[in-house]
Amino acid sequence: MGVDLRCQVNNHAHRTGEMDLERLLVRRGQPFSLALQCSTPLPPKHKLAMILHLGKEGEVVVKVLDARAGRDKWWFRQQKAQNEVLLTVHSPADTPVGIYSVTLLLLSPDGHILEQTTPETFYLLFNPWCKADSVYLPDEELLEEYILNENGLLYQGSWDQISSLSWNFGQFEQDVVDICFEILNNSPAALKNPEIDTANRADPVYVSRTITAMVNANDDRGVVLGRWDGKYDDGVSPTRWTGSVAILRRWREAGAQRVRYGQCWVFSGVACTVLRCLGIPTRPVTNYTSAHDTDGNLNVDYLYDEQLKSVSEGRKDMIWNYHCWVESWMDREDLPKGYDGWQALDPTPQERSDGVYCCGPCPVKAVRDGDVGMKYDAAFVFSEVNADLVTWIVYPDGQRSQVSLNQKTVGRNISTKSVYGDYREDITKHYKYPEDGNRTERREVYEKAGRRVTQLNGAPGQLELKIKHAQAILGTDFDVIVEVHNVGGEDTPAQLTVTSNAVTYNSLHRGECQRRTASLTVPAQKAHKEVMRLRYDHYGACVSEHNLIRVTALLQASSQPDVILQEVNIPLSMPQLHVKVVGDAVVSQKLIAHISFTNPLPITLRGGVFTVEGAGLTAPRELQAPGNIGPGEDVKVKLSFKPTRAGLRKLMVDFDADRLRDVKGIATLIVRDRLTVN
Repeated sequence: MGVDLRCQVNNHAHRTGEMDLERLLVRRGQPFSLALQCSTPLPPKHKLAMILHLGKEGEVVVKVLDARAGRDKWWFRQQKAQNEVLLTVHSPADTPVGIYSVTLLLLSPDGHILEQTTPETFYLLFNPWCKADSVYLPDEELLEEYILNENGLLYQGSWDQISSLSWNFGQFEQDVVDICFEILNNSPAALKNPEIDTANRADPVYVSRTITAMVNANDDRGVVLGRWDGKYDDGVSPTRWTGSVAILRRWREAGAQRVRYGQCWVFSGVACTVLRCLGIPTRPVTNYTSAHDTDGNLNVDYLYDEQLKSVSEGRKDMIWNYHCWVESWMDREDLPKGYDGWQALDPTPQERSDGVYCCGPCPVKAVRDGDVGMKYDAAFVFSEVNADLVTWIVYPDGQRSQVSLNQKTVGRNISTKSVYGDYREDITKHYKYPEDGNRTERREVYEKAGRRVTQLNGAPGQLELKIKHAQAILGTDFDVIVEVHNVGGEDTPAQLTVTSNAVTYNSLHRGECQRRTASLTVPAQKAHKEVMRLRYDHYGACVSEHNLIRVTALLQASSQPDVILQEVNIPLSMPQLHVKVVGDAVVSQKLIAHISFTNPLPITLRGGVFTVEGAGLTAPRELQAPGNIGPGEDVKVKLSFKPTRAGLRKLMVDFDADRLRDVKGIATLIVRDRLTVN
């Protein structure tokens, strides 16, 4: 008569109940049960057979054996109970993940098909709880975070002023699992040869590499288009997103058309959602002062003229204030022993790998040990956390002089969210040996990786240069102090040039704010202080959506060949939204969120929009601000919503206007089930 997929029982046992209770979602390597409903008991000597189809067109056919079989085979056993037969189905822990259809056949004693059920659909995911699965992670607390947590933190800011952005991964939100498989189905490999691609989906290395290529839209029918030039009018500014769900749904609704726009934290947030949803333990990672080495020489070279204007040509090496990627946990059976565990995967389109914009999976251990030949892209990830920063002055005759060398700048405070709460865990030691640790160990790593140990030309001079600043708040004026110390025994004349530029977090210049040149004489054993006041009138018009000012100072001693360059990035502190939720947080019961905000800028804001979302609370929604917001003026909006799922939930809010972006607020609430309340 039909098949009962026993969705509630199975999904709870397979930890997919949060995804859906109306459809069957199970994990490989773990048994699940089906109930075959019959109008009369099955005739004696007749047999049941089970057939599975997998693939977009059902091109892969699997016959499920009706007797106990080895770990590499599908098989089922049956228990008869009046007019029902309970079937327990066993799947191999290395079978392809995907959307399967199952058909049950009634066979006569001589093997002819007498009846068959209508095909039923079920979803098969990776299983990190199963020892035989190559994504097995033997720690329940880690699985709670890296598979089951729908909320997280993405770290931003700068190495010495770290900030966090709350992100709604929403991997269990409605239809997200379908979208994840659609992303795989739209990959070039799946479109070219679906049968081979389907078979390869047994391997998390293959699946995760495909996802890093498909999250960016550079080569294929990928999800997010990256843009860094500040021109987002034909899409959504990257800073407006507060989670992955709206992006994934928009991609699907547009028929696999790229969503405009994302930057590194958006790519990593979306990749984390997809990989967690598919069952691969995944965490977002932020590397501070991250190198983008375009020529593979393990140096990032900055070239300036004597007026401190960049003269780098072609594709420039860059230092990103921070860069986000993800790590996924898996065995690496394709590599020599010792490279299992966390693998770095970077979906941001930076460099091509095997002709495609993707990066990884790269064993984090290979990065730490300088094994840059390991698949995939270990040399690129090694340079992101280990490159030297070398600054040159290029003179009118084409000659260049090396003016600074920093071997400790790149790869600082590598961060992820702790599994024990909303605070930062530093994982730098997984990527590199400590700077103050065993020098021989570090030197061996560099030599193995082919990084030459660069040295600054000449002996240290008698002038030293430092840049200091107080905490800078967006919308206010603040001072930057440049100190020139003379550690020698003679008064020294020098020329000092200081510039402040608005830059993006990945070092693109948006405009010069101020410039000052001074001729000075620094007395022996004394210091000269030069104060530059940065006014909002100067930086407000050109500051990027990342609210970052870069101050660069160049000091040239008149009587000596000394040239010194120092640079600091100053993040401008942002205001916060206040979010207060009123009412009892119960599933399907109305709540009101009150959102308020004060304009901190000395100018009027126009076109203000609040974006609100929260896994298990509300789908992404937009609220227009009621008119223009004058300097110091308050604005208040309210939103009603009904929670859809119980548990600890986070409501995330973003505010964007014409001259102020990326203002965030969050409310955390515990939603109870109606049954518990009653």
